[in-house]
Amino acid sequence: MADEANNNPAETKQQEVQFNLQRIYTKDMSFETPNSPAIFQKEWKPEVKLDLDTRTTELDKNLYEVILSVTVTATVEGTVGFLCEVQQAGIFAIGDMPDANKAHMLGAFCPNMLFPYARETVSNLVNRGTFPALNLQPVNFDAIYAQYLQQRREQQDAQGDAPKLDA
Repeated sequence: MADEANNNPAETKQQEVQFNLQRIYTKDMSFETPNSPAIFQKEWKPEVKLDLDTRTTELDKNLYEVILSVTVTATVEGTVGFLCEVQQAGIFAIGDMPDANKAHMLGAFCPNMLFPYARETVSNLVNRGTFPALNLQPVNFDAIYAQYLQQRREQQDAQGDAPKLDA
């Protein structure tokens, strides 16, 4: 009887892999030191600004490219020390699942997988620029995604409350 349960097509379908990482790669990177060598004369106590963005492109049915863009700007006394931009990308196969689950996978889970690679690339570029080591702190993309959903809900509520003009 246990063998019959293992041969049940419905159970087999539920056990199929619904997520597969196919490739991780650096799509683009840039490192600029617009104020060198003068910036090296200043005491290095930078103000570091981190900007994150994600973009998703459907490549084929259930196949997506997710791009995590990381921009780090370090300034000292209002002068840019360096600007580092990295676009870390991945190709992900995501099987059929509810839209909300797929959106979470693309908006949080995939960027969580890409961030360590982007973080390492930023660190290497900063090091090659001969600046002191920069190790970006971990980022909670689940929290960022939840905040994004909350903002969308608030915008939709605000639009729903807006008076409608009759023609």
